[in-house]
Amino acid sequence: MTTTAALAPPVPTTSVPVIRADGVCLVRDGKVLLDSVSLTVRGGEHWALLGANGAGKSTLLGLLGAKTHPTLGSVEVLGRTLGRVDLRELRTLLGHVDPRHPLRSPLTVHDVVLTGLTNSVEPVPRWSARPEQRERAEGLLEMLGMGGKAKSRWPALSQGERGRTLIARALMPQPRLLLLDEPATGLDLAAREQLLDSLDALREENPELATVLVTHHLEELPASTTHAMLLRGGRCVASGAADEVLTTEQVSDCFGHPVRIARTDGRWTARAQRAVRR
Repeated sequence: MTTTAALAPPVPTTSVPVIRADGVCLVRDGKVLLDSVSLTVRGGEHWALLGANGAGKSTLLGLLGAKTHPTLGSVEVLGRTLGRVDLRELRTLLGHVDPRHPLRSPLTVHDVVLTGLTNSVEPVPRWSARPEQRERAEGLLEMLGMGGKAKSRWPALSQGERGRTLIARALMPQPRLLLLDEPATGLDLAAREQLLDSLDALREENPELATVLVTHHLEELPASTTHAMLLRGGRCVASGAADEVLTTEQVSDCFGHPVRIARTDGRWTARAQRAVRR
C-alpha cells in the first residue's frame, strides 16, 4: 500500500482493459506459485481460469482482486497499478464472490446483499441503505432468481441460494469487474444449473461487465464464457478465445490426462479418453 489518495471514478469505456497482468510471478516461502503469467481482460469479456488443483487459479484471482502484490511483473486493475494504489480502496470497486463467505450471523438475504455496499461481512453500525439502494438489492435478487427469498435467513439457505445471494451482494456497488472463485463448489446438479443460468442472465443484462471465473470442471462454465486460460504448475498453457483454448489437445495437456472435449448448446463437457489396447 503506497498511497492513500482517493481513487478517481472508473473510466466508463470498454476500450481500456479492465485487467492487464504482464509477466506476473508470485513466490511464497521459496515456492513459485505463478510463473510469467500475462492476461488482458476487456469489458464484456467473460474469462474462465481452469487447471488442476494447485495450478495457480485462485492465486491469480487473488492478484486480480487486489488481495496481494506480484513478486515480479505488473498488474493493472481498472487502470490502477498494484503497488501504486491503496488496495483497500481498489477492492471496493470490484465484485468478488467467494463461496466460503465467513458470515455467521442470521442476517436476511436482503441484508446480506446490502453489505456489498459497505464491503463488510456484517452490517456497519449506524449505516443504513437509502431507498434506491434497497430497491437495487431487490432487483438484483429478482434477476438471480432469489426474489422470493429476500426475507430468508442466511443459515437456512442452501449452498446454491447462498451463491446467488453472494453474486447479488458483489453487484451492489455496480462494479465493472466480477470475480468468481469456484462459485459452483458444493452444489448439486439442479443448484449448479440454476447458478449458471443466473450468470448467463447477469451477463446479458450487463453487456459491459467483465467477469473472471475460476474452476477445474468444464461442466461448470456458463454458455456465455467468451475466453479461457489454462494453467498448469503456475504457468499458462493456453489463453484466448474459449473455443480455441478449450480443445481436446490443450485441455489434455493442461490436466496431464487424455480427455475428449465437446461443446453442445454452448456448454462444454469432458470425457476421459480410453487407452488404446495393443
